[in-house]
Amino acid sequence: MQSSSRPARKSVKHRSGVVGQGAAALIVATGLVGAAASTAHAEPLPATSAPGVSVSGSETDTPALVTGLNERASGTSAAAAARGHLAAKPGRYHIDNPGKNLETVSTESADGKETVRLQQKHQGIPVLGGNYVVRMEKRGAERVVTGTSGKYFTDLDLDSVTPTVSEKVAIERAIAAVVGQPGGLLRKDSAEVIASFTGEANGLSILPEGKGVLTRHITVSGVGADGMPVKQEVYVDANAGFPVLQYSSIKTTVGPADPAAGASTETGESPDMATTATTTTTTPGAVTGSGVRYNGEKVELGLYQTGTSPFQMYDYTRRASDSPFQGQLIRTYDANGASAESASGRWPSQATIGSSPTADFGQAYTDKGMIDAHWAAGQVYDYYKSNFDRAGLDGTDQFISSIVGVTANGGPFANAFWDGQKMVYGLGGGDYRTFSADADVVGHEMTHGVVEHTANLVYVGQSGAMNEAIADYFGNAIDLKTSGMAMDDPDSGLLGEDLCVTAAPRDCALRDLNDGATTYDDFVGVTYSGDNGGVHLNSTIFSGALWDIREQVGAELADQIVYRALSAYMTPLDDFLAGRDAVVAAATELGATNAQLAAVEGAFDAHGIEAGWENKLGVDSNILMTDNNIAGTGVGAGGGKYAVSRTNHDGSEPYSVWLGNTSGKGQPELVSSNNGNFNVYAGTDGKTVVWAEYTGTTILTKARAVAGGLTKDVVFSHNGPVSSLAVDGDLAVRTVTDYTTGTQHVGWVNLKTGASGLVDPGTPAVATALPSVKDGKIAYAKLWMTPEGYNLGVEVFDTVAGTKTLMPMDPAKVMGIGQTAITEDGVVWIEDNDITDAGQAAVRKANFDGSNPVTLTPEAGTGSLNAYTLTASDDAVTVTDIPFATTWANATLPKLFQVATGGKVSAQRMSCSRGEQIFATADEGKRVLWFDGTTSHTNLVKRDRPAGRC
Repeated sequence: MQSSSRPARKSVKHRSGVVGQGAAALIVATGLVGAAASTAHAEPLPATSAPGVSVSGSETDTPALVTGLNERASGTSAAAAARGHLAAKPGRYHIDNPGKNLETVSTESADGKETVRLQQKHQGIPVLGGNYVVRMEKRGAERVVTGTSGKYFTDLDLDSVTPTVSEKVAIERAIAAVVGQPGGLLRKDSAEVIASFTGEANGLSILPEGKGVLTRHITVSGVGADGMPVKQEVYVDANAGFPVLQYSSIKTTVGPADPAAGASTETGESPDMATTATTTTTTPGAVTGSGVRYNGEKVELGLYQTGTSPFQMYDYTRRASDSPFQGQLIRTYDANGASAESASGRWPSQATIGSSPTADFGQAYTDKGMIDAHWAAGQVYDYYKSNFDRAGLDGTDQFISSIVGVTANGGPFANAFWDGQKMVYGLGGGDYRTFSADADVVGHEMTHGVVEHTANLVYVGQSGAMNEAIADYFGNAIDLKTSGMAMDDPDSGLLGEDLCVTAAPRDCALRDLNDGATTYDDFVGVTYSGDNGGVHLNSTIFSGALWDIREQVGAELADQIVYRALSAYMTPLDDFLAGRDAVVAAATELGATNAQLAAVEGAFDAHGIEAGWENKLGVDSNILMTDNNIAGTGVGAGGGKYAVSRTNHDGSEPYSVWLGNTSGKGQPELVSSNNGNFNVYAGTDGKTVVWAEYTGTTILTKARAVAGGLTKDVVFSHNGPVSSLAVDGDLAVRTVTDYTTGTQHVGWVNLKTGASGLVDPGTPAVATALPSVKDGKIAYAKLWMTPEGYNLGVEVFDTVAGTKTLMPMDPAKVMGIGQTAITEDGVVWIEDNDITDAGQAAVRKANFDGSNPVTLTPEAGTGSLNAYTLTASDDAVTVTDIPFATTWANATLPKLFQVATGGKVSAQRMSCSRGEQIFATADEGKRVLWFDGTTSHTNLVKRDRPAGRC
């Protein structure tokens, strides 16, 4: 969901370059968009069964979907029978030794049907996204297999699964990948923010790219510059130490930069917050109380009381007598002002169970949102139990916990999230009530828990958009049931419409499942750093199709179809087309008539979810390199040349650096070694290319001459993470970050003489970052301590004259300094003097001696931008603008604006394409290159002049 809590540009970090994902793997690690490798509609493979069996292929030899089976299976358990079936049909499934290479994830049984989920392992290591499902029916004493689906990667063939990179190095590299990317601001609290991040090793994992990529899975947690929690899942190549994939494990109601996290549990919790259910079989203190919801409805509440103690929000009333667990099921806590960060994946120390001296909870509990949260949790439980015989979110009747009223740095927090063990609801603020105040929000968050325990759709790209779509669908279905609203009501598709104090429902709603979004008109390609690859941006394309199905075939059948598709057909890396096939197959299994099946297919057609939909997308720029797939490593340009990292099509090779002409003429040439290491973060001035080479022990910076430049095998050698690599003439610069202290330092080297150093070799109280280099001068952002506190500024180091000059500004008042750039006649930088505004920052310029200061774009008022980073030639400055917004849409994504270096012409849009535009780099004249996600792939594109107004 989305609301006014979407943070300003200041809190956004471009952590990774992946713009979406294909069915093969979140495929190609750090740069793919949307449906780059859609497989659900591949040509059918020959069926080895009787007529009526449908076998649809995938990118591997194992079929993605098999339906219409009626084949007996035997085994001591459902899982054994499932493996036996797969082993008995090697010509169909091509799964070698299922007993060894498939580990049981779960077995679900309902109404005589059994669904077994199996996790692929290769040489004992789990394969990311390798998840296969076998569906069976119990017929008397026999089991009959009716179908299978999922992804099993048959091309994996690793020589070794022994890592050479230590956990310690992998954690360091993972943290660097999350907080060490270029862009953003050097702020007065930058060191504290960086130092707050920690990493936790989660074992080995194989990315199913080519023959497989062995990685260490690291979870990086910390607090962003805006005080919000961050949790990134990072996969570090286990032999070269480069982070080849990362995405956020946040599952928010609103949007990508708001807090949520995974399921880790802090030690030292109070006993009543433990995650293992009690086995108490009697509940003498269970009572029924009441409270008033935000909408004024008085409702019953399941409570608990012993003796004269207060009545507490423990609900004992819903578990069946034969449940494996007894005692309290639903419990609701008061955050008591705890921050969202402290409630993310753990329990804040000040949280207490909701309690009242009387069984009639008063207005204070209504205002906090506790009545709505506790009551609605019971309604969601009842919905899943009565409709699908599902015992709670995990299917085994474990606890359902909520915490209500978390804050953002002590202030309003207009969002909600599922953290893997509980629902967390924000305090709200402004016109927003506490986020538990609408039953569809509660249903949405709890459904994330159901998804996690069934298909476990990975929360990125199209699978993440489907995760959001299904949460929206069932959240709305539950809300309609509790409110009595009819499906044909114009507001039936609104989500979160009751959260506002004054705004009308349609104005308040976070999303509308009847918005008519389609793939060809509305799909927005974005990186994993932007809305996690579009999980909210693109969700209504899929949820809209599901809601249309509900409108056309009726709520009862549609709900059964969607739940069956989720629980028995979908697997973690499904894209929109695979999701469509799952829903159609579930409808067929459940006996939908021809007319109903036509309605299901028609709903997906109407929303553009059909084979080849990506081909209808386009850009208004020139594509230099398609399917680059590793956008997170950036691109460098200068002197008519560009340098960029790329891998082979399936992403199985480590990255190499390629050099091409920015004109688009000719073919790119390899300039780095293709040596099994990762060659990344390339920069060029057209004569020399510099890049970082990641090995298992060190990170090397290298340089190679193009024409008239300089070659140096090793420019820098260090263990710390590197960013902001750039070269001009004899000078190369880069930023290295110390992640123990959080301090950043800009280093330089003269490639001809070998002389090197830091631009400011001061104490740890001095930090430098975001460098640029040209004509022997280095510009950079600088943070230093004075007796009065921290100062911020922009400094220019003339390496020839040996002088340093601070640019004109009041260092004590500046709150943030962004990227610098040097032109032939001065220095350009981003300057933020007000961090309380809606994210704006000024773009300023001055001569090298600090004279003639000019504001190219103001911080506030007409012509202001939410400047995040910039790049410049002698003729133009191009700014990446990330607007502050209350919703996620094309207009709120990172876009490029260009302004003349003299500042006399208003900024113009560089491109009108609707996808995300990131990692811009200026060449000569007004030419700019960047990574564009519009086409559902990560393309390297360029324009020679601005598009103007869009």
